[in-house]
Amino acid sequence: MIYTSNLGIPRIGANRELKFALEKYWKNQITAQALRETGAVIQKNNWILQKELGVDFIPSNDFSYYDHVLDTSILLGAIPNRFLNEPELKDLDLYFAMARGARSKAGQVLPAMEMTKWFNTNYHFLVPEINDNTRFKLDASKPLNAYRAARDLGIETRPVLLGPVTYLLLGKSEKEGFSPLSRLGDLLPLYSQLFGELAAAGAAWIQLDEPALCTDLDSSGNAAYLELFSYFSRISNRPKIMLASYFGDLTANAEVILRSPFEGLHIDLFNCLDPDPLLKRLDKKTTISLGVVDGRNVWKNDLGKSLGVLKTIQDRHAFNDLIIAPSCSMLHVPQDLELENNLPAEVAVWLAFARQKLGEIAELKKAASLDFTPTPAFADNRKIIQKRADSLHNNAGEDASFSLKRNSPFAVRKAIQKRKYNLPLLPATTIGSFPQTIEIRSLRSRLQKNEIDEAQYQAAIKAEIEKTIRFQEQIGLDVLVHGEFERNDMVQYFAEKLEGFAFTENGWVQSFGSRCVRPPIIYGNVNRPEPMTVDWAAYSQSLTQKPVKGMLTGPVTILQWSFVRDDQPRSQTCRQIAAAIRAEVADLEKAGIGIIQIDEPALREGLPLQKKGWEEYLKWAVECFQIASAGARDATQIHTHMCYAEFNDIIEAIGRMDADVISIEASRSKMDLLEAFEKYHYPNDIGPGVYDIHSPNVPEANEMVQLIHNALKVIPAGQLWINPDCGLKTRRWEEVIPSLENMIEAVNIVRAELNQ
Repeated sequence: MIYTSNLGIPRIGANRELKFALEKYWKNQITAQALRETGAVIQKNNWILQKELGVDFIPSNDFSYYDHVLDTSILLGAIPNRFLNEPELKDLDLYFAMARGARSKAGQVLPAMEMTKWFNTNYHFLVPEINDNTRFKLDASKPLNAYRAARDLGIETRPVLLGPVTYLLLGKSEKEGFSPLSRLGDLLPLYSQLFGELAAAGAAWIQLDEPALCTDLDSSGNAAYLELFSYFSRISNRPKIMLASYFGDLTANAEVILRSPFEGLHIDLFNCLDPDPLLKRLDKKTTISLGVVDGRNVWKNDLGKSLGVLKTIQDRHAFNDLIIAPSCSMLHVPQDLELENNLPAEVAVWLAFARQKLGEIAELKKAASLDFTPTPAFADNRKIIQKRADSLHNNAGEDASFSLKRNSPFAVRKAIQKRKYNLPLLPATTIGSFPQTIEIRSLRSRLQKNEIDEAQYQAAIKAEIEKTIRFQEQIGLDVLVHGEFERNDMVQYFAEKLEGFAFTENGWVQSFGSRCVRPPIIYGNVNRPEPMTVDWAAYSQSLTQKPVKGMLTGPVTILQWSFVRDDQPRSQTCRQIAAAIRAEVADLEKAGIGIIQIDEPALREGLPLQKKGWEEYLKWAVECFQIASAGARDATQIHTHMCYAEFNDIIEAIGRMDADVISIEASRSKMDLLEAFEKYHYPNDIGPGVYDIHSPNVPEANEMVQLIHNALKVIPAGQLWINPDCGLKTRRWEEVIPSLENMIEAVNIVRAELNQ
């Protein structure tokens, strides 16, 4: 039998209803009931849409109010003690306190759970905190309620659950030497109980997501999966299980997977290019789910090619049941291309968003069910695929060569920069952006609607920049920023000024919580027709004697946070972007900007899941940063910024980037992330964040003093910068002003201590 399935669908709503409801709830403008009603409508609409498009296995429990990993922590009762000790925190208040931080009844700060990237995507998840005393307790209400709500609509669904091994592998412990994986034996009975409750509710299948199966498993990881499989080989009172893994090549773990007692296996064919070594050893009764439609990019599927892959696999292996599916959850793509009105017509016809991808899956099922005979839709699809291939001209600038090294080593540059800027010990700065208020956002909207002209817009932005420069001078920051008020998004702003990009109006994708982004679409060769930031940077520097950073987004991040061409190597596209950023650096220098920040928060994110691909990726990723930055003069201080990541994996590559100053997010981990920089003896300057900007909490000066002390245990004072974790765009001025004032107070306290 041939079936279709979906592994997950965008959960923010077609018009970002979830985002707006969340933000109103956090501001006490709507009730918890109103928020839940919004969530219920989004889920209902998604289920009905998938039913209408003919999806056989429709997911439930793929919706989340903030993050599905956080949902799993609630499901399993893995709630950190600091929140359990506050009995007034219940239900949604507890949930959002874990995600965003809170204050206790006594006024004590309750830090949010650490946040990091979901494998190699730009989605952020909340890191589980698992210790030897974590009190696990099942709360199955969310998956059960979702399944029942869909069934009340007459729609049978396949509940989606994050598997126990991946969940624990993603976790962290505050106890040195303790492995969260050691608690697997405590979770397995809870999963068995959950499976039983879902079976009793009527669920015939469950999708158990275990993406860690696509990573390099060590002996403990292998043992954990064998324990999982052994345990459930003895459990009969459960639905059938579709074991789903994605983002990587799971054939490396074939020996473990072959021990699975589960009835189904999903394979991401965009990352597992040769599944035959695994498929030929599987029981033919296994239900195979084949991810032949890309769940992470927006290009129209080549139906003929996909049908050929499906036919080849079925001819070779003759599985009883075959499921046609996306490669992974479509959480990572926009919802519906039909919501777009202003995409270039030539580009729009090449694209498919979540709704269109489900249509492609349905078309593939029709053909596969007709003995793999193409339907009439295949001919139209082939014309579009061919037209796209024919429309792209040769790659401009691909043979350009650039110096990849700065003129002088860091020690020489640092001495030159010290003489030029004369910065104090523990220089204080911010990462770049300041609050994008409703008034600022409305300025862009009014300009687009021709309600104000360009001169009025620029005058208003300049006024905001000047106000922000004066504020930074007043509180005592040492290196200033202009606030980025003219920018809609750190990637989109640059993409709009480069050739080769297209843009959506409603192509929103969730990054975390209520934070949504509209990734640009790279469809052609990337070129910089003119300077992108120079006028704003020069104006900002003219307002003050203190240095103002020029703010650029790095080539790897522009690549990673865009939907990228799939018709040439990603490295080639990235080098084109890097050449454009290099030209911008040169123009900033000519305009008198001496400190330039080239942000690369996505560098770690792009790392392949398995080490066999690391060397190649890091080589071209670092080279692209070097292309962008190495042309700078010795006196020009190059900064970069990186987001939450496991820096141990890439610390040597970070060293090769040779930025004069790197800033990283570190406050939620209490500076634990600095361990990599200590072991490596990172030679350049570093600014670990002392202020968690993802939380509405205003940090006290004494909290930041402690974080600075923690940093000084690892980083010599002469190399240490002080800054927030990230840009301040999403915060309110009422939070930013006291937080930065407290940060400067903390800096002054520690400076006084160091000067004693």
